[in-house]
Amino acid sequence: MVFNSLEFFIFLPVVFILYWFVLKKNLKVQNVFLLLCSYLFYGWWDWRFLSLIFLSTLVDYFIGLQIHKDTNRKRVWLWCSILFNIGLLGFFKYFNFFIASWIDACQLVGYDIKSTWTLKILLPVGISFYTFQTMSYSFDIYYQRLKPTKDFLGFAAFVSFFPQLVAGPIERASNLLSQILNKRTFSYEQCVSGLKLILWGLFKKVVIADALAPIVDDVFANYNDYSASTLIMGIVFFSFQVYGDFSGYSDIAIGTSKLFGIELMSNFKFPNFSRNVAEYWQRWHVSLSTWFRHYIYIPLGGSRESKLKSIRNICIIFLVSGFWHGANWTFIFWGAFHAIVFVTVFLMGRNAIYKNSVIGQNTVLPSFLEVIQVLVTFAIVSFSRIFFRSQSITDAFQFIGRMFSNFSYAPYAHPSGYRMLDYYILIALFVIYEYAIRKDERNPFKFKYKAVRFVLYTVVILAMLLFYDSSIDRSFIYFQF
Repeated sequence: MVFNSLEFFIFLPVVFILYWFVLKKNLKVQNVFLLLCSYLFYGWWDWRFLSLIFLSTLVDYFIGLQIHKDTNRKRVWLWCSILFNIGLLGFFKYFNFFIASWIDACQLVGYDIKSTWTLKILLPVGISFYTFQTMSYSFDIYYQRLKPTKDFLGFAAFVSFFPQLVAGPIERASNLLSQILNKRTFSYEQCVSGLKLILWGLFKKVVIADALAPIVDDVFANYNDYSASTLIMGIVFFSFQVYGDFSGYSDIAIGTSKLFGIELMSNFKFPNFSRNVAEYWQRWHVSLSTWFRHYIYIPLGGSRESKLKSIRNICIIFLVSGFWHGANWTFIFWGAFHAIVFVTVFLMGRNAIYKNSVIGQNTVLPSFLEVIQVLVTFAIVSFSRIFFRSQSITDAFQFIGRMFSNFSYAPYAHPSGYRMLDYYILIALFVIYEYAIRKDERNPFKFKYKAVRFVLYTVVILAMLLFYDSSIDRSFIYFQF
């Protein structure tokens, strides 16, 4: 079941009404209901996936209790959690990748191996997200940041909480589990805030991401047929597509959680206005960046030791991040590229200078320097996405080669015949609007006058009706991760 489907628009109000107006008096019953609804939501893709999420829940629930109880062997129990979850990911996500890479390596040294070991493995939706979430629970108990819960059903509801189950945010138990285990109260203001975020998230998905998808698909599939100007346009459009798609999902997830009295962490903080790559990673997929910082970077020593070790830790984080995204060398190159750029910023001592500020912090318009910084950062990040979007390393380098060797301009024709000027205007307006709300990612319609808000709601809804295209794949990009 996906957020932008008819099934979800039936599912959500039914669950909301039963949750608040029938079951509100009993927290345990509410949590069991949430668990069942989450399993229904997740099993909608393939009921066989449910066995994996249940097994992951069962294992980390038991291990959490053992880490707390058996302190003499808590490191052993922690490693059991790590190896189990990484083992799940390794088999379902990376088995064929490792086999294919091993065969390729053998062929390079003269051994021709026929591939009979690859398996037809169906990648469970969201497995990278919920395995990291359950692992964080074990880590937090190990580091004594959290005591384990004995409420198995509450823990199962935490692991499978349907708004953020498939593509995050990746929540820590100290935030989400604590809310699930404590009584929630209905708040009209919280629900209204949630509905606004859902509306904004759907707009970004339908009007930005889905509208740009056919153009991006065409450019990357036929890059040999296009000029450099069209390839650059394709890269820029993909940056807006993946941002609209993923941040749109996060907005819907956060907004839907609000409807049930639960607050999730912000996952995107207007990353397109970042002034260097370090700031970009403080604003893009915040829950994953935070996870890596807390559970890998800091345990490795963080930035507390020598610069050489700090650089090592940064490189490890980005290579792991690339590998987390998918079983393809393109993602490894993407992670390595960001590691190189981030290390450069780190060595210049500029990796934390924008941590507590936004572009145009105390002014209406950004300075000329800030505009240049944002454009340069956007260009660097967009260039890296050639690796992210390409099907193979060969395609990525051929795309880059074509872009730098074919310095010509040729107008691009939309594959469905639509006027391209409309898309340029759409992106320009989207950027202007996001700049206007850049200081509060959780309130996209924060304007003083009701009439202004009413006009915005109307425009957003009409735009979704206008741009909705039932012929394209409406699933979210990050479902594949």
